[in-house]
Amino acid sequence: MKKIILSTLVLFALASCKKESEKNNDATTTDSLSVSQNVESAGESFVSPEIAPEKIGDYLAKNNDTLYVTNFFATWCGPCMREIPHFKNKIEELKGKPVKFTFVNLDEKSEWNGAVKKFAEENNLAENIVLLDGKKLDENFFPENFQKWDGGSIPFTFFRKGSKTEEFLGMMTEEELNNKLHSLLK
Repeated sequence: MKKIILSTLVLFALASCKKESEKNNDATTTDSLSVSQNVESAGESFVSPEIAPEKIGDYLAKNNDTLYVTNFFATWCGPCMREIPHFKNKIEELKGKPVKFTFVNLDEKSEWNGAVKKFAEENNLAENIVLLDGKKLDENFFPENFQKWDGGSIPFTFFRKGSKTEEFLGMMTEEELNNKLHSLLK
């Protein structure tokens, strides 16, 4: 019963960003205790790893001098896709600096080797993407990891540098992203 309620909550949460188009791709399977090596389908491998929900808290909690920028997105989310170019510009601009950008993809698993792979390749972001299977999230995921985000909508961006964290819910403009990065890189 809890899984049904949680699945419904996740689907409802992501419904605020409507799919722009329906895609029909082969489903893939992967078994992950923490981060899987690769997702494979029909002999093709997708280099973005899957991260288990119970490990994402550890992933977000790195407490050091690096600025971690973690963006939760889906390829079917229009606002998510509109903000990605801003992040790509910052990745290039801050190359060599102590800043790590990660995109946590929330597409359905059946889209990982289709829409997500295509997006990653077209935007040269495969190394920055981790895959999160929303069906594996439990009711504690959001309150244990975030103050502002309850999973109700995407995009969502989480910033962490040392013990300082900031959260941004919704699509970021380039100016908003610049301001957040500037304030955290001081």
